[in-house]
Parts: sequence; structure tokens; C-alpha cells
Amino acid sequence: MPSPSDAPESPVSMPEYLIRHTTLRQLQIFEATVRLGSFTRAAEELYLTQPTISMQIKKLADAVGLPLFEHVGRSVKPTQAGQELYGSCRKIFDILANLEMKVSDLQGMRRGRLRLAVITTVKYFLPELLGEFCAMHPGIEVALKVSNRERIMERLNKDEDDLYIVGAVPEDSPITAHPFAPNPLVVVAPKDHPLVGKKNISIEELAEYPFIGREAGSGTREAVRRVFMAKGPLPKVKMELGSNEAIKHAVVAGLGLAVLSLHSLTLDGPDGPLALLDVESFPIVRQWYIVHPKGKELSLVAQAFLEYALAVEPAKREQMCRFWPGLNLRN
Repeated sequence: MPSPSDAPESPVSMPEYLIRHTTLRQLQIFEATVRLGSFTRAAEELYLTQPTISMQIKKLADAVGLPLFEHVGRSVKPTQAGQELYGSCRKIFDILANLEMKVSDLQGMRRGRLRLAVITTVKYFLPELLGEFCAMHPGIEVALKVSNRERIMERLNKDEDDLYIVGAVPEDSPITAHPFAPNPLVVVAPKDHPLVGKKNISIEELAEYPFIGREAGSGTREAVRRVFMAKGPLPKVKMELGSNEAIKHAVVAGLGLAVLSLHSLTLDGPDGPLALLDVESFPIVRQWYIVHPKGKELSLVAQAFLEYALAVEPAKREQMCRFWPGLNLRN
């Protein structure tokens, strides 16, 4: 039996002071405060009082020996020491999340948390996909963030989630992209519009009518702008709205035409209140991608979801083609 002198020595880099004077709960509170930019929002997310958040942050700052935040108006911003600690927190939590899932696998069950951030239009079909996946793995929790492309790219650059679904792969970012599903963009009008039923409408004729557009930062907005610029005239945008549902209601009310993802019309179907127009260069068949930072080690749950999503989407594509038989979605 080895004597105490033969026992392995503690690593030289063992952070004994921080181990004694900090807790994982304090690190969790700190991480949420940095990510949300507010003590109040962190308290809401973690179901704590704001004084508790402030007290735990102060204890953590005392242990580190440096201020962790500075106030900017009503928000808080991490100091240089806070930024360093935030990066370490994310690594610690990723490692612990993987450990928890590996232990669960050894016990014969799969648990864990899947963090997804997706562009707005993905919300029209992702719940069905998540429902099927969670039914297969009932122990998994899902955190879903839905926003426009600009905000999702900010989250991607900060590596705040496990996986992201976007409509275009940025060329200047070191990411791994997996082609995932078609995202056809179509021109819609109220069913009593004079262009309904007309064949091969030109972009020039379409541009004579008012349009309802998406807000700045939207991938749909940029794709439509490129198509119109290639033909000449830009659409006459009467108003800009940040919600597909708001745009649909505005079109039904006769306020203008719009370009929407075909997925946003799925629940209404061909018998809904909107008509698809037959326009040259449409549908714009874009592609959705599941992406993550290049070199990132995915959690077991994230890897399982990625493999599942890529496996089932060919069937989803064929289902969409049958539902809208007049459209070519294989461009």
C-alpha cells in the first residue's frame, strides 16, 4: 500500500484561494449578469432577488480582488477582469455540462440541456422537430432564443449557445456550417389583388405596387433587395415590420405585397387568406444552415440533435414539395 509520501502531488496551478472563497452558484450568477447585461434580468432568469445577485457578485469580486463590473447607464459592463472571468466561466460550465451528460449516459439515460439560437422564420417548423427529438430523449431540456439574423450572429460570435440556425453563412467568421433545410421565399398578396392568377409577373411590374418589408438586419430583407437590384427597380416599401405575423396581417388588410418564407404560410396552407404570386426569379430558394464555431466540441446533446435534424430534413423537404406542388424547391 503506497505511503502518503507516494501520493500524487496537487497540481502546481491548483487555484486553492478561489476554490475556498468562490462557489459555482456565484459563477452562475456572474455569467448570467454578464450575458444579460443587468442585475435585474439576471435575478429574473435565476429566480433570485436583486439584492442577492448584488451580494454574491460583491463576494466574488472580493475573492478575485478586482472589480468585475462597471455601470454604463442602467446596464452593467464587465471590466477587463470580468471579461477574463466570463471566458473561464463559460469553459467551466461547458465542461460540467458534458460531464453531467456523460455520467447520465453511463447510467443508461440521456439528460442535459440543448441551447439553440435561430432566426425568426425557423420558429415555424422547429417546434415540430424539437417535439420529435424531445419525445425520443425526454430527459433533455431545451433553451430556445429566436431573433433576427443580426442578433443571432452576435450570439454566435460570443459562443452563447450550442447550435445556431441561420439563412446565410458569413464568409468572414470561422464557423462550421451544415446545410439543413430549404427556405423558399415567395411573394404574397391578398386573394383579391389584381396580380393573383397572372403568370410570370416581371419584377418591374411588381415594383409598381407598395410593399411591406422586414426590418433592418433581416436576412429576408437582404435577399429580396439583391433580387430587385439585379432587375433594376427597388420595391416601394410602404412600411417595415419586425414580425412575419404582423406582415401577414398587413398584407391581408391590403396595405401592400410582401415576400415571406413559405414556412410562415404552412399553418394557413393554400386555402388561407394569402395568395402566392407567380413572379420571375421567385421563389428565392435559400438554404438554412445549422452552424457552430469552428473547432467547438459539441455537447453530447447538441451532437445528437445535429445528427437527428440532418437525418430527418430530406423527408421534410419532400413533404413541403407535396404540400405546394406548383413550386420548384430543388433549385
